Amino acid sequence: MAKAKEAAAVKTVEELQTEVVTLQTEYRETQRSHRMGELVNPHALTVQRKAIARALTALNAAQRSQEEK
Repeated sequence: MAKAKEAAAVKTVEELQTEVVTLQTEYRETQRSHRMGELVNPHALTVQRKAIARALTALNAAQRSQEEK
């Protein structure tokens, strides 16, 4: 949780939203590659899913801190 607070303090809400969209797009592309048998390392899906969760957590923390102000 400390990392989420640090990331929220560094990035704006808009930057975090674009990061989430970018990560989700990359994840969909990786899923497509996995379905087609092109993905060499399927662990990348897990890593990307966790990165999306971290970005969403940072986004929610940033939105909450913005609402408190």
